[in-house]
Amino acid sequence: MSAAEPSRDSRDACLRADESDPLAQFRAEFSLPEGVIYLDGNSLGARPRAAAERAREVLEQEWGHDLIGSWNKHHWFDLPVRIGAKVARLVGGDAGECVVTDTTSINIFKTLSAALDLQRDADPSRRIIVSERENFPTDLYVAEGLIRLLDRGYELRLIDDPAELGAALGSDVAVALLTQVNYRSGELWDMGAATELVHAAGALVIWDLCHSAGAVPINLSAANADFAVGCTYKYLNGGPGSPAFVWIAERHLAEARQPLSGWWGHARPFEMRPEFAAAEGARRFLSGTQPILSLATAEVGIDIALRVDEDAVREKSLALTELFMRLVETRLAHHPLTLITPTDPARRGSHVSYRHPEGFAVMKALIAEGVIGDYREPGVLRFGIAPLYVGYADVWDAVETLRLVLDEERWRAPEFQVRGAVT
Repeated sequence: MSAAEPSRDSRDACLRADESDPLAQFRAEFSLPEGVIYLDGNSLGARPRAAAERAREVLEQEWGHDLIGSWNKHHWFDLPVRIGAKVARLVGGDAGECVVTDTTSINIFKTLSAALDLQRDADPSRRIIVSERENFPTDLYVAEGLIRLLDRGYELRLIDDPAELGAALGSDVAVALLTQVNYRSGELWDMGAATELVHAAGALVIWDLCHSAGAVPINLSAANADFAVGCTYKYLNGGPGSPAFVWIAERHLAEARQPLSGWWGHARPFEMRPEFAAAEGARRFLSGTQPILSLATAEVGIDIALRVDEDAVREKSLALTELFMRLVETRLAHHPLTLITPTDPARRGSHVSYRHPEGFAVMKALIAEGVIGDYREPGVLRFGIAPLYVGYADVWDAVETLRLVLDEERWRAPEFQVRGAVT
């Protein structure tokens, strides 16, 4: 137990830990409802208070008053690249290698296409994409769709455990598409070791950073990664549906070609030429006109992340997730909760997940009591720990509320059995 870590059995100790927490000051920068413990920042981050003012500024002044002149006056045209340079600092890349644009799914399509294209030029016999069966479904769906589109004998090879990666990397593998932190279990890859393994087999690697960016220290350049994608609306608190990002290693920028070659990725877009000429750097991975409002509010959350010591975030994340697991183990051991998150800190991201036979109804009942986590099939209760606005006492109170929901079987209420379109 580290010096900063609170006692496992005292709410008062949790309160004292909150008082001495070096990150506690950041909680005031987020708008959170009274009486709510928000443990779903791994799905949608809380709103930075400054985002509302930034949105008003864009709506009223930039759009409302300056109108179309804002493309130049307020530098709208450069937003994806300028904000991308900030994200690059967060993920350990150089400024010219990242743009904030589109969605994670679209950026997976772009990077996977680009990686396969590079490999086809180098060795056309490589036609296998390796990924994880437990990967977030959109990653696999995009890969399947691209394989159908290419119709050239490409195949998707899935592994069931990180330990299987080496055996899956034959001479026929072109690309490995891996997610640094598993969306369901919270298991964390060793990015450097996995990338080295993929490269030793002659393949390229794309990292999905959706459940790690903003919560786990990342250094894509040090890991020698090839491509990466990620979203800004989870731990980076960019807002619902805020644009994702795409990162390309500098060594690939000159040759990487993405298939959605729209006019924003053109070297001279306002010459309006009929033929495409790719822009320099990561700008070539842009496609169409960008969502300026979403970009502007996303930048607010990204700026907060840049002000924080990432090692302090990681230390608190590990302390909070360990506290959560200890409290469940000691106070809820009589309930059928099965931990699926690694207890080893080196293998854990920033959320904790449990299976329960009535997981959906339990989570619905818990949310009704003011503790917001989320549910993932099959039967998984997922609790995201965002260290900038979640404290030690929050964790204590969340586990205590979970105990009451389970002990008193509050989840049996009929309203908790009904599923909406989003679970």
